[in-house]
Amino acid sequence: MPNYIDPERDQFDAFKALPRDEPIMMLNLLLFREKAAYEDGREATGAEAYAAYGRESGPVFRRVGGEIIWRGRPELMLIGPQDKRWDMIFVARYPTAAAFFEMVTDPDYRIAVKHRQAAVEDSRLIRTAESGEGDGFSD
Repeated sequence: MPNYIDPERDQFDAFKALPRDEPIMMLNLLLFREKAAYEDGREATGAEAYAAYGRESGPVFRRVGGEIIWRGRPELMLIGPQDKRWDMIFVARYPTAAAFFEMVTDPDYRIAVKHRQAAVEDSRLIRTAESGEGDGFSD
């Protein structure tokens, strides 16, 4: 089964075709490597490499207006494959999709992302749109 670290070209093209002037939330599901896979051979755990990604990309993330609106520690897969696990789950909010594009094309971010690529064994990144609040699950 393939692992997902970076978007494929067709996925990114589909992302770019969606509206860019609306707020978006990005659901992040992350599984870290036991040992980071740096091209230069440096030693770190996946969690340590991801922490480095956070430190280096954080200023760019905040500059474009990004914020973490929810973070949780996975405890149990209640519905889903029992052999699938995640180390970290969070939701990042961007004021617009254009802000996300600004972040991922920023030269400092493009340097920082090497830590994410070294850290992550598998991930899911799901773009979501805000929807109206309601009292029930289907509102």
